Amino acid sequence: MFVDQVKIQVKAGKGGDGAVAFRREKYVPNGGPAGGDGGKGGSVILKVDEGLRTLMDFRYHRIFKAKPGQNGMIKGMYGRGAKDLYIAVPQGTTVTDADTGEVLGDLVENNAELVVAKGGRGGRGNIHFASAKNPAPEIAENGEPGIERNLKLELKVLADVGLVGFPSVGKSTLLSVVTSAKPKIADYHFTTLVPNLGMVRLDDGQDFVMADLPGLIEGASQGVGLGIQFLRHVERTRVILHLVDMSGTEGRDPFEDYQKINAELKKYDPALLKRPQIVVASKMDMPASAENLAKFKEQLAQDDTLATKPEVLAISSLTHQGLDELLHKTAKLLAETPAFETKAEKLQDKVYEFKEQATQAPFTLTRDADATWVLGGAKLEKLFKMTNLDHEESMMRFARQLRGMGVDDALRERGAKNGDLVRIGNFTFEFVE
Repeated sequence: MFVDQVKIQVKAGKGGDGAVAFRREKYVPNGGPAGGDGGKGGSVILKVDEGLRTLMDFRYHRIFKAKPGQNGMIKGMYGRGAKDLYIAVPQGTTVTDADTGEVLGDLVENNAELVVAKGGRGGRGNIHFASAKNPAPEIAENGEPGIERNLKLELKVLADVGLVGFPSVGKSTLLSVVTSAKPKIADYHFTTLVPNLGMVRLDDGQDFVMADLPGLIEGASQGVGLGIQFLRHVERTRVILHLVDMSGTEGRDPFEDYQKINAELKKYDPALLKRPQIVVASKMDMPASAENLAKFKEQLAQDDTLATKPEVLAISSLTHQGLDELLHKTAKLLAETPAFETKAEKLQDKVYEFKEQATQAPFTLTRDADATWVLGGAKLEKLFKMTNLDHEESMMRFARQLRGMGVDDALRERGAKNGDLVRIGNFTFEFVE
């Protein structure tokens, strides 16, 4: 089964907790603090595997969690860092944050990697908090939480040449004749339900990948028919072969068909019409095809909407008429055409960097119906999770951090009184002036 869109959940490993420990050996005078740091949590990394062709594996395994780092130990020993979790994806996978819509990366090259969830750093042990004023601190940090996010993976086939056109114009037949691909061919519409790929090899040693893309119809860019589900596969192609049925056996006008498909490509992405396009007049072995082709060329010449008129080549996949000329001209056009940027590449660079969102407030303050003050916000919650609640000195340090962030002043401004309850997550404490 061909699967080209899937949503997954990834969670990086939490950093190991720092330790509170002291040297007490008989022959170690003034031993002092000796709590080691926690190890870093494992990151979740997507890596391209050229052996994969679809996202099928993700239908049954959608939640990926990296291991946490080891806690720090006595005698200043650091915890072991967790190994990163690698997830194999096929070439041509675009990665998007499903919650924000932000494009994280576009994985095209073999073995390319993208860190999608960064592991938390290990918490510092009390060895780092010693000072002249406090030579024996009972302060240690918990490990930083790992990043958790929902991702949307979208596969766009990697093909040099894309075959587009209405259903049953001969795309699958052409692909089966010029490559060793074996697409399903039948005399009804929408026979092709998934993109088919084939390798074209010419006598002069040139070769390129051709994709038969499922049939488009009017309204495809709005989801009609197979719709936008397969329009995205055109994005990576450098040359478009636009097949038009010249036989007229279904009572359709070839030139109208040609205009409708171009309109759908333009609605999806106007840049697609800037790509080199060859109009392939198919089914030329049928009786009325020659007459319809002559009329088509006249209408094309009179069309003022196109800046450059595409070349029209007549073929018959059944009799192999015109196939050699089509393939050699396609190869020549490919050699002259550079790769185009996809939508994902325009939106963001391939390498995504994790960065603090400076625009966000450091904390939020609300009040519940039971009169409890509720503190929230990504920065504040992260500080709380990294606070070791088992030691009073760590709690006092957290109180100083809250004061430095302006939490005390904000509570006073909102009318908080001595003894009011304040909650962070599941932890509740009293506000003291």
